[in-house]
Order: sequence, then structure tokens, then C-alpha cells
Amino acid sequence: VPSSAPPGAASFHAQGTPGVQLWVLSQARSVKLPSSVGRWPLAPRPELLLAMDAPSKDVGDEKVRISYFREAGGVPVGRAVLYLTGVEVSLDVDINRSGAVSRTLLDKASWTWGPDGHGAVLLVNCDRDDPDAEGLDNEDSAVRSYNDLKDMSQAVLRTRGPRAIFAGHRLLLHVDFGDADKIRVFYGGSGAELEKFKHVLGGSKLAYTVRPGRHCHESVFYVEGLAFPDVAFPGLVSLHVTLLEGPEKGLLESPIFTDSVVFRVAPWIMTPNTQQPLEVFVCSVDDNEGFVAAVGALAERAQCPLTVCPAPQNRQDRWIQDEVEFGYVQAPHKTFPVVFDSPRDRGLKDFPVRSILGPDFGYVARQAPEGASSLDSFGNLEVSPPVTVRGKEYPLGRILIGTSFPRVGGRRMAKAVRDFLVAQKVQAPVELFSDWLHVGHVDEFLSFVPAPDRKGFRLLLASPSACYQLLREKQEEGYGEAAMFQGLDRVPKPTINEILANEELRKFNDYAQ
Repeated sequence: VPSSAPPGAASFHAQGTPGVQLWVLSQARSVKLPSSVGRWPLAPRPELLLAMDAPSKDVGDEKVRISYFREAGGVPVGRAVLYLTGVEVSLDVDINRSGAVSRTLLDKASWTWGPDGHGAVLLVNCDRDDPDAEGLDNEDSAVRSYNDLKDMSQAVLRTRGPRAIFAGHRLLLHVDFGDADKIRVFYGGSGAELEKFKHVLGGSKLAYTVRPGRHCHESVFYVEGLAFPDVAFPGLVSLHVTLLEGPEKGLLESPIFTDSVVFRVAPWIMTPNTQQPLEVFVCSVDDNEGFVAAVGALAERAQCPLTVCPAPQNRQDRWIQDEVEFGYVQAPHKTFPVVFDSPRDRGLKDFPVRSILGPDFGYVARQAPEGASSLDSFGNLEVSPPVTVRGKEYPLGRILIGTSFPRVGGRRMAKAVRDFLVAQKVQAPVELFSDWLHVGHVDEFLSFVPAPDRKGFRLLLASPSACYQLLREKQEEGYGEAAMFQGLDRVPKPTINEILANEELRKFNDYAQ
């Protein structure tokens, strides 16, 4: 206020037109105008705070008039008029997690976890809605179907105000350089035809100039995730819209206002085997016809669809539990399953892409550049039912992976896979000692089963000492010469007596127990 005061002025009076709200900020307090105070002293340098509730119809159609007075004068010694133009520029996403974009007073530029949290969720668009496409939906910069759009999150840009303002200024939608390889944004203008949707942000495209329509005050953008959270990516990405004032000669455009929103990329979430099964997968190989038939009969009793992977597809690799792990991604507007492909890459390595990836069924994989070990098979990847640990709730359970004790020569799951699992955050992994086993998978010695009481499940744990107790009982019953592994080729067939006499084997099992 003092900057426009004439010499000798000591106080001022401020008045706004009906569309303007005014507050005087003086000596660390604010007073809404009009107030009981008619004139305000110019010292110590007061300020006026202005607000408008609605956009202007014309440029400069709202005003604030300031009159300056001498110490004892009743007639103004000077006047100043501030011409105001109100415009609305708002970038909105589904902050409330209701499944639809809405206006909110919550902080759009922050993201918090939990049922009382806020912030928009973005799905990695890792399915393949178009059967004729070669890769995943997020591997190209085209919208191939309306189902593809349904996997994306919306961002709505609202603009209102005099057309002359938007004609004389530039409206820029932009993404941070560090986020550009994590998201892709599509825009179809005012139409709904698929062919009108163009890739406008992401990759090498860091900014897009938006031209508000004459009659349309909302521009709807569709955002897809390109990458899951990982060791170098915490999962948060930001979008911004900035109103720029045209440059003066030789100068750059000046930003007047920026609105920002934050998305979190939805994590990949594993499902525990205590949940109701949706589909059963089994491999048919040359010598397991009876097993496949038995699994089929069980699936029929459970009224669960059965998918048999035939020998030409599995190439005599029966261990489908080791090749893939099923999980899902979820946002308020969409949920779909995602298969995680292990780096073991044996006979089944092409099966997930060829036979599982499809409409609303996504795919993710991690490789082991250091070379895959047995512990990289997904028999070594399990998840518990919901648990509470030392007062901390894990409503989605905790991931369990097998590893070695820290020692030279021990096997561990590939770093890329472990980093990926940790980065998903919601099922914080626990590493268990499994390297004492020849194959080394956690599913060889533990499994969760449903239960009607207590926590709703039981953990079944295999026990070497219980096995020794059983063998000793059989020996005492006179079966000491019974041989193991009868009917199998190319394996030793020790007797119960020989096993119990093997002191080195017993010590190792005591250690494992």
C-alpha cells in the first residue's frame, strides 16, 4: 500500500468492488474489510490481501480503490486504483480416492498413506487390451482402445475467465525431467474419438501448451504409469500446469501461477494362498497325467477354472510355481491381476507373455544380470496373510523370501528382484534362512492354510527333527531296512538305518532345525 502513497500521506482507506474480498495485514494481524476502522496508518508498511470467489467476465472488471490522507486531513491527497481480472486455473485428480476426479481443499501436492490419507493413485498400464498388439499397453505411445483408457488415471484442467487473458498468456502442462520416463499423458481435445488421442507428455515430451476451448472449460488428460516403484524410484510423480505471461522483448515468459498434483504409482501386491482361488494353473508333461487329473478333479470340486499348460508350451518344465507369481495392482477406479515373471527362464519362460498377459491381466519381470540361482525361482517367494508385528499392522501381509546366512558362498535372491519387492512398501519382505536346502525355496518348508479361529490362518512348518523322530519310530517297529526313493531313477536309495547312522547328516539337520 505505501508504494503508491504521495509525499506527506500518513493513512489510507481501501474499498473493493463487490467481487473482491479485502483484508488489511498490519503488525502481524489481519482484519477483513470493511471494518470499524475507517483509516489505517501507513506505518509500519501494511499490506492488502485480495481474493476473488468467481472468475471475471471481462478484463479489469473488478477494482480496489485506495485513498491516501494526511495526518489530520479529511480530504484525500491522492488515490490509487488497482484493476483486477480473476481467472481460474486448476489441475485436479482423484485426491479423495473415490474413483472420480473432484474438487477438494486437500493439499494436491502431497500424498499420504492409509484409509485416512489422500492423494491420487496411478496404475502401471502393463496389460495388453489389444490382442493384436505385440507388447504391453505402456510400451507404445498410442491409445488402442477405450479399455486402454480405463486403465489410466484422469487429470482435469479447469480454466475459466475472459478469453482475452488466455489469448494473451500461455497455459503450459509440464512434467519434471526426473518423472518423464515414469508416466505418459494422452489428450483427445474436446472429442471422444480414439484417433484424436495424442501423446502429449512423457518421454522426450516435457511440456505441452494447452489452448482452452471457447465453450469448454475443462480439459481431460489421461495418465498411465510406465514403471513400478523400484530402488531408484519411490513411486511418486508430479504433474504441473503453469500460466505464463507473454515475454517482453528479449526476455523469457514469466510464470504467474503454478498448480501441481502428485500421483503414487500403485505397488504390485502379492496374494496369499489362504484366499479364495480364482484360477488354477498346472503343467502337463510326459509323466504326470495322474497328477494333472487329480488337480483337475480338485479344481472342479472347488468350482475353480483350471488352465492346463500343455507340453509344447512348457517344454517339459513342470515347475510353474517357480516360473511365475500372481499379484495385482489397484487404484480406486480399476483393479487387475499382474503376473510377476521370475528370472529363472527355463522351459516355461515364454508362457507368461504368450498365455497369461492379455486384456486386464498385466505382466512384470525382473532379470538377474549376475546370473540366476535356484533362489531366484518363485517357489522362494511367498506372502503371509494379514499380520500385526510389534503393534504395526500389515493388512496385506508380509512377503517371505529365502536366503542364506551372511557367509561366503551362500546363495541369495537376485538383487533386482529383492529391490523390486522392497520398493513396493506395502508387504515389507522378511528374509528367511533357506539355503540349507539343496533347492533352497521357502515353500519347501512353510505354508499358510486357512483356519476358523485366532488369526484366521495357521503356519505349517516342516521339521527335520520331527522327521528324525518318525524315522526312529519306524526303525523301532522293524522297518530299518526300508529304502527311500524307491521307483526313482538315478538317485541313491539309503535305508532308514543308514540315514540314522549318518552322523554328519544328523548334525546338519540339527543345525537347520
